Amino acid sequence: MLQASEMQQRFSHLQQTISETSRTCHADTGIPQDLMNWVDELDKECKSASKVVSSKDEDRIRQWIDDLERIGDRADRACQQAGGLDAKVKDAVSSMHSELADLKRQLH
Repeated sequence: MLQASEMQQRFSHLQQTISETSRTCHADTGIPQDLMNWVDELDKECKSASKVVSSKDEDRIRQWIDDLERIGDRADRACQQAGGLDAKVKDAVSSMHSELADLKRQLH
């Protein structure tokens, strides 16, 4: 498990990445609704990070990251299945998904 300060730093960066992905997707009017829904769900779930991290409950934190990563998988799949997406959107979703997967690996 990561040290508390490192975990807080990773969560802050993750929140920023998800927020940036959300802004990028919302700025593009051609985003498929399913992709937008997954990104919005990630954005909403990520807002509870401080509550989850402050609990210091390792199982709860792992479960929360697992849930985020599953949603990130769905967003990434929706992005791959959508045709004609702007490269900025693809890059943002891919970067967000990679960060979620990396954090999940570090926590398990």
